[in-house]
Amino acid sequence: MVRISFILLATTSAALWLNVMNLRAQSPAKQHPASAPQTSTKSTDIIESASRVQLPPADYEFPHGQNYILSGEWRLFNAGTATLHFENTGAENHIVMTADATGAVALLYHVHDRMESVIDAKTFCSQSIKKHTEEGFRRVDTSLAIDYRRKKAIFDEKNLKNNSTRHVENDVRECVTDVISGIFYAGTVPAQPGGQFSFPLNDGGKTVDVLAHVEAKEEIKVPAGTYKTIRIQPEVLSGPLKGKGKVWVWYSDDPSHIPVQMRAKMFWGNLTFKLQRIEQPAK
Repeated sequence: MVRISFILLATTSAALWLNVMNLRAQSPAKQHPASAPQTSTKSTDIIESASRVQLPPADYEFPHGQNYILSGEWRLFNAGTATLHFENTGAENHIVMTADATGAVALLYHVHDRMESVIDAKTFCSQSIKKHTEEGFRRVDTSLAIDYRRKKAIFDEKNLKNNSTRHVENDVRECVTDVISGIFYAGTVPAQPGGQFSFPLNDGGKTVDVLAHVEAKEEIKVPAGTYKTIRIQPEVLSGPLKGKGKVWVWYSDDPSHIPVQMRAKMFWGNLTFKLQRIEQPAK
C-alpha cells in the first residue's frame, strides 16, 4: 500500500508533519470552483460531486524565499521540529520540508525526513513530490510525478536498506494536490465557519478525496506571535484510518494563509505543532 499523509508533522510513530494521519490508500489552467457550504447533503455526496482544486485567490501570497520553523509537543515532551522553505521559479512553486524528532522522542524513535513538492503556480495542481524517509530503521527514497497529459500518477520507491525497488502507475484526475501542497491549498479556499469543501489528493496510489470542515475563526497565540485564524478540520471518509483520529489546522486569516498551528488527536494522545518563527529571505 502507498502511504498518504495529510498533516505535515513529525511524530513518534510516523514522524512527519503530514504523517500524523498516516492515511494509506490502495493502489490545467481552468478554474475548478470550490463547493459551497453544505448543510443537509451527506458528506459522501459532497465528496463524489464537488471535489475540486480551485485557482488560488487573486490576493494569495506565496511565501517566496521564506522559512517557517515549527516545533511539536507530545504529552509535554518536545517531539520534533519541522522546517518549510518556499521558492518560486516563475511557473512553479517549490515547498521543501524537513522533519526531525528531537529530545526524548528522538531517543525512542529516530526520524529525519525530507520532502520537496513542486506545484503549478497558477493552478495549484501538484506536479511532483520527492521524499527521503528515515523513520526508525526504515530508509526509503520515493518520487511521484503527475503526468496530466496521460492522466497518470507515476510512483517509484527504493528501499535503501536492501536496494529493492517498486514502480506503480495509477489513474489521476485533471488536477490533484499532494501531501504537502494539500495543506497549503486548504488554507486558500474562501469559506466561512459552518461551511465545508472537498478536494482530491494523491500520494502515488488511488486518489482520495479530503473533506475540509471550516469550524471557526479564532485568535490564537503561538511563539511567532498572535494571529487571527480560521480553524479547519480535514477528514478522509474512506480508508483504514477512517475514524481513528482527528487533525485540525489553524490558518492565518490573511492573504498569506499561514498554517500557524496544527493538532492531531490520536489514540495515543495529542500532538501539537506551533509556528516558532518566520525567517524572511535575505536581502
